[in-house]
Amino acid sequence: MPRYKLIIEYDGTGYYGWQDQRNGRSVQEAIEGAVTAFSGETRRVQAAGRTDSGVHATHQVVHVDLEREWPHGTIRDAMNAYLKGQGAAVLNVRPVADSFDARFSARKRHYVYRIVNRRPPVVLEKHRAWHVKWPINPALMQAGADQLIGQHDFTTFRAAECQAASPVKTLERLEIVANGEDIRVYASARSFLHHQVRSMVGSLILVATGKWTPKELRDALDACDRSRCGPMAPPDGLYLIGVDYEGADAAL
Repeated sequence: MPRYKLIIEYDGTGYYGWQDQRNGRSVQEAIEGAVTAFSGETRRVQAAGRTDSGVHATHQVVHVDLEREWPHGTIRDAMNAYLKGQGAAVLNVRPVADSFDARFSARKRHYVYRIVNRRPPVVLEKHRAWHVKWPINPALMQAGADQLIGQHDFTTFRAAECQAASPVKTLERLEIVANGEDIRVYASARSFLHHQVRSMVGSLILVATGKWTPKELRDALDACDRSRCGPMAPPDGLYLIGVDYEGADAAL
C-alpha cells in the first residue's frame, strides 16, 4: 500500500481547526473528502500539526496511504478540483517510505504570527493578521522574546486542555521582524504546546506596549502558572509555515 506525502495550504478562517470534530467543518475533513473523491477510498490523513480554529497554513504536511499507485500530478490536480472554493489546496505530492509519519517523523515546526500595528482599521488583512492599535516597540518585544528562548517549563503558556505529556519544550527561535506597520513573530521548535505560540505573542504585546517589562515576562514564565499569562493573541495572525524532516523524508 503506497504512502504519499502531501504539502497543504489553507485559509483557516472558515474551518474549526485541522482535526475532525462534531461542532464544525475541519481541514482534515476537507482533505479526506478530496482523497475519497478521486480515489473512491475512505482514508484517514495524518498531519504534522493540529492547527486551531482560524489558524492558517502555508506548508502543512500530511501523509495518506492508498490502495494503489497514482501519478503525483493526478493526486494533486484531482484533489484540488474537489477542494475548489473550500479555502484549501494541495501544493505538492510525492511517494514516501512506509516509515514516514507526518507527525512523528517531524524534527522541527515553524510558525509565523502576523501583526498589523496601526490606528486605522484593517480591511484587506482582516482574518489574516492581528490588528494592534497601540504603538509597538519591536526592540522591547524582542527583549521579551529573548527571555523565552531555550528549554523551559512553558506551563504559563499552555492551554488547560493541552494533552502534551510534558510542559517542557525547547524554543529554538522567537524572532521579531518589523517592517513599518507589519510586524512578524517567527517561532521554531521541535514541537509546541497547545496555544503556546498565541499565548506567548499575547504576553509579548504587553512588553511591546510597555505594560510589562521583559523581566516581568520572565517572571511569568518561571511561575509555571497559566493565570500569569497575558491575554492570548487571536488565531487570525498565526500560520504554520514549515515542517522539517531528516534524510529522504526532507524532500518535498
